[in-house]
Amino acid sequence: MSQVKDLVDAIDTFITGCKSDGTWNAIKSSCIMAGWDNLNGALTPLVGTAPTNFNCVSGDYNRKTGLVGDGSTKYLDTNRNNNADPQNDNHNAFWATAFNAISISIMGAADPFNETGANSLGIDATSNVFSRNRTATGTIGTGSSTGFIGMDRSNSSSYIRRSQSTNTTITESSETPTNRNVFVFGRAASSLAPSRLVFYSIGESLDLADLETRVSNLITAIDGAIP
Repeated sequence: MSQVKDLVDAIDTFITGCKSDGTWNAIKSSCIMAGWDNLNGALTPLVGTAPTNFNCVSGDYNRKTGLVGDGSTKYLDTNRNNNADPQNDNHNAFWATAFNAISISIMGAADPFNETGANSLGIDATSNVFSRNRTATGTIGTGSSTGFIGMDRSNSSSYIRRSQSTNTTITESSETPTNRNVFVFGRAASSLAPSRLVFYSIGESLDLADLETRVSNLITAIDGAIP
């Protein structure tokens, strides 16, 4: 019972903190994929519609380190369309505890890879962070690590990518968003990642640094609550 209370308290603190930061209303689809005692709990949405699970099983889930894909058949369809948020008012973010292999698309909505108006977020063949937000043109950054990776667009001419607790401005004009659902563990069923994640968020523009801080505190609290 104490673990359940600690988890509920941690989530409540996360929500209260996001409301205080002014980011809560921008989160439209999200799951906390850690802390729960089973996979069904991990796929219960914090916000929005529950994701559709394709082939992830109980053995893929760990209460501390989250849910892992296999890079082949396992992924989540968030049931949040990439065009559900305005063209110039959008964020995608996740917290990875392991990449396990090069995963150029850990989260996104694009099929084919260079589709106009696509979203994609992951790491490239040289382990550098990769992103595109409402554009067919992808941009590679320098260095990546586990933890929080996100992107946020609040205007038509550029977007912010955040990794290693640092914001980078990407100058790429936006395009009409793809009419596809955002996937987790890939950008489409044909391009999947074996990464392990504990959190994802989709929605309107918000402060990525504030969201990272709240997710970091949440994960620390969950880790402390589980023996």
